[in-house]
Order: sequence, then structure tokens, then C-alpha cells
Amino acid sequence: MIRILLLTAGTLWAQSRDVQIAQRVDAMRATLVETRRDFHMYPELSNREQRTGRVIAEKLRKLGFDEVRTNVARNGVVGVLKGAKPGPVVAWRSDMDGLPVNETLDVPYRSRNQGVKHACGHDVHMAVALGIAELLAGMRQELAGTVKIIFQPAEEGPPEGEEGGAPLMVKEGVLDNPRPQAIFGLHAGAMGAVGTVGYASGPAMASGDEFTLTIRGKKSHAAWPHQGVDSVTIASECVLALQSIRSRRIDPLQPMVLTIGTIHGGERHNILAESVQMRGTMRTFNEGVRENVRTMMRQTLDGCTAAHGANYDLRWGAFSYPPLINEPAMATWSAAVLARVLGKEKVHATAPVMGSEDFSYYLKEVPGFFYWLHGGNEARGITHGNHTAEFDMDEDSLAVGVKTGAALLLDALARRP
Repeated sequence: MIRILLLTAGTLWAQSRDVQIAQRVDAMRATLVETRRDFHMYPELSNREQRTGRVIAEKLRKLGFDEVRTNVARNGVVGVLKGAKPGPVVAWRSDMDGLPVNETLDVPYRSRNQGVKHACGHDVHMAVALGIAELLAGMRQELAGTVKIIFQPAEEGPPEGEEGGAPLMVKEGVLDNPRPQAIFGLHAGAMGAVGTVGYASGPAMASGDEFTLTIRGKKSHAAWPHQGVDSVTIASECVLALQSIRSRRIDPLQPMVLTIGTIHGGERHNILAESVQMRGTMRTFNEGVRENVRTMMRQTLDGCTAAHGANYDLRWGAFSYPPLINEPAMATWSAAVLARVLGKEKVHATAPVMGSEDFSYYLKEVPGFFYWLHGGNEARGITHGNHTAEFDMDEDSLAVGVKTGAALLLDALARRP
């Protein structure tokens, strides 16, 4: 009976706090929109987020954060807020970079940086994270523990030849001093109606492995093909042979995608190409499948090229993310918090997606939870997918992100998941 009374009291206290948070967030709506639009107007590519980092650091300092670290993993920023009472450490992560996409929307906040756009919602992510920071800074006296707000560059993948993103953040100790017991984050998208959120328990997003494959043959005149080794023909066979890995060598019940996205080779119409270069991606939800496919690709390419007297070079790129897994117990706990804040009807269990996210690197280090913030609005034509020139978000989603994110962090401090 005592346990039931304590649980009931705890729930009523959390619900009362949720109401107070909702009122404070509603008062912040104009600021949230202004912040999001500023980031949207001045997007910066991966590892080039200098202005973005400066703006974030200035805002955290004005909010009175105890510590503001800059230039983490090049342009990253970490804010540390210590509550008035002792307790655990929890973290929130936002990414910062834009994409090399031209802005096509005719809106007041259209991108001012030609050829660059926040086409994946990172402007929303940053505005939400700063909203959470402002909200919790105003609740410092009530906080029992410490909150880290992490702003990460290069989620979309660092430029070739550079380190970046979550792997470099972890390498440079972003999860240390102090180390969080839990970390949370979200991804914006117009795949669902504004006001709702989505989540997956277990595998949520796929691994993402970029590769470059070069087939090397021997150049000769097209009139005497027997004197050369035709890399174009061999490359064609290799593309088809690689697809047999998905269709014949992987358990049909294990999701996996292997895609060749580009193919380039040859100099003239009447010369056998000496080499052909292809670039592609491999995605799966299972680490075992991921490693097996890497091995199978080399086995396939060994045979395909040797049969024609050619050779190849297969290189895996810097864009290499493990699967994003929401540990089921943590997902169940987090979903209950979301349902309490928004109502059960606005929290949707969703299928995993084959897109990838380097938040997965943090989840390999500490427990956490990652969910979808929906910002679609059919009446306003906001329905386009991430990474498209037409992508946008209904800005009512900003308040939803702050309310849910703050609730997750505060409940984590109180319940120590």
C-alpha cells in the first residue's frame, strides 16, 4: 500500500510539473521560432559550423551555464548546468550542420548561404536544445543533479580526409567530466503530424557504411577488346553479383540494403576503360550482418574480378555509423514519459528506418533514448522528406520538442534510469 501511495504521489507531482513546464514553454514560443529561423538562415556545412558554434556558446553563457566548452571536435559546444541539489548526470544531444542543398522555399527565413540548407532539421534540433537549456537554467534551484547539453558538428559526415561527428566527440571526451548516466536526443521530420512524436524499441535506425569501389582493367582500342581487360563490363557484372548478397546470402528476415549510387569510368567511346569507380552504401540493423556483408563483398569481388584478369580496390569511407538501438527497457520507460506529457494518442510506436544517425555512437557508451519529433502539416504543404530542397517543419513542433525533452531529462534525474 505504501509503495502504491508513493507511486501515485510521484505521478501526480510529475503531472503538476509538466503543467508548469508547458506554461513556461508556451511563453517561449516566439523565442524558439526566432532561434530556429536564425539557424535556418545561416546554415553551415559539416566541420564548418563556426558561426553556429559561436551563437550557441553565447546563448549558453547568457543563460548562466556553469561551464561552456567550445571547439570540441572542431566546432562543437558543450554546456554543463549544475543543479542546486546533488544527483546524477544526464545529457541531451543536438547536431549542428547543414547540407549542400539549395533552398527552394519562398519563406522569410530562407537560407542566406548559397547552396547550403538545413534540410535535415538540425536547425530545429538546436532551437529545441537551447529551449531545454533555457527552461532548465530557470529551474536550477529545483534540479537534483547535472545536465549536459551537447551540440555536435558533422552529423552528416565529415568532409573526406577529416575526422568529425559523434566518433570524434566521444574520442575527445564529450561523455567525460562528468559522465552522464543517460543521454537523450531527437530527430525532426515531416513524416508525422505536428504535435506527435514517434519512437522504436530496439533497432530504430540502420547502420550507415559508405564505400568506394574501383575496378581496374587494361586499356585497349575497342576494335581489339581481346588485347585489354574491359573494366566497364566487369563493373557491370560486379554490381549484379553484389546484389546476390542481399537476395541469396543473408537471412531474408534480416533487413539489409546494399546500394551502388554512382558509377564513373572511361574516356572515349572507342577505348576500353582502364578503370571504373563506384560509390555506394550498405545498411543493416544487425552488427553481425554488417560484418558478414563486408566479408561477403570481398569474396564476391575477388571472384568476379579474377575471372576476367582484373583487380579491385574497396575502401570504406569516414561515413560509417553503427545501428542505432533503443534498449527496450529504456524505450518503454521513455515512451511512458512522452505519453504522460503529450497523451498516449500522440505517441506512436514506429517501424525502424533504414536511415542512419551517429547518435548511435553515444548509445554504445551510455544508456539512452532517441525519438522522432514530427512536424508535418498537410494543410500547409509541409510534407517533404529530410534531405530534400523542399523540406520544412511546422514550428509548433519546437514547443513539443522542448516539453518532451525537458521531461525526459528531469524524470531521468529523479528516477535514475
